[in-house]
Amino acid sequence: MIRLSDGIGRRFEYLRLSLTDVCNFRCSYCLPEGYRKRCGKPPELSVAEIERAVRAFASLGLWKVRLTGGEPTIRPDFEEVARTVSSVPGIRQVAMTTNGYRLAQRARNWREAGVNVINISVDSLDPVRFAEITGHDRLAEVMAGIDAAQAAGFDSIKLNAVLMRGVNDDELETMTRFVVERDLSLRFIEVMRTNDNADFFAKRHVPGDSVVRRLKAAGWHRLPRVPGAGPAVEFGHADARGRIGIIAPYAKDFCGSCNRLRLGSDGRFHLCLFGDGGFDLRDLLQADNQHDELIARIVGLTKGKAPGHRLHHGDSGATPHLASIGG
Repeated sequence: MIRLSDGIGRRFEYLRLSLTDVCNFRCSYCLPEGYRKRCGKPPELSVAEIERAVRAFASLGLWKVRLTGGEPTIRPDFEEVARTVSSVPGIRQVAMTTNGYRLAQRARNWREAGVNVINISVDSLDPVRFAEITGHDRLAEVMAGIDAAQAAGFDSIKLNAVLMRGVNDDELETMTRFVVERDLSLRFIEVMRTNDNADFFAKRHVPGDSVVRRLKAAGWHRLPRVPGAGPAVEFGHADARGRIGIIAPYAKDFCGSCNRLRLGSDGRFHLCLFGDGGFDLRDLLQADNQHDELIARIVGLTKGKAPGHRLHHGDSGATPHLASIGG
């Protein structure tokens, strides 16, 4: 088996697969005006195209796939996609990221469809603030969804919270206490600058290292990195059942351990969330007999992956917002 690597020796085992760029929430850090359809937008990848893409990546050693968006469960065929991806030989973990709006009703179905890891966006535990951030008064529904996910037996449940200065950064201790008694992982995520949010970023960015200092002062300690892990640095505490993760793309050497690649819902292959637009693979997703040519293109393109993003220089590449290619 060819093991997929780039020009500086990083190995890849994790594919973030965007199913749609559509989202029904209006989160202030991503789509504050709500989703707006692009003129000339290509159709989303079909289930058959998705299966061919995942088979190619799996044959190159990738064993973890995250279904993301937008909001991936907006797609009416989401469960069919999950079943298809989870049945590809070599795929051992199928994760998903969701805003949780259908989670309470569908958690068991998604688990039975083959999803075994789920990330749920919860940017505040205060109902009023949650509504202000997301544009929806649905915190109670999302919390019921977390309970449903635990009952459904997912292998891992993670909560994602984007920390914003003057918005929810005062909830760090409250949210940390929430996972002390629960077998959950809570991920604090730095606001990332994109082409659509430069002013918001300047006003609301909370450096990840400041969060790390607060956690260490409270007795949290860094945990070893596990195989296939995403970008979070995880922390544990002697008195806590849950774990805390920090996703800090502005941290030194953040890109050094990158193990993930991205495929957009339009079939474009992205080497980095903040790259320059991606490379079209769709023409090689039309028939099973294109498998070898598809693999060759993926291998060749991956060799050109840049050593790191350019966020420190105020350059977020071609990424207009995080929903566009599955942040």
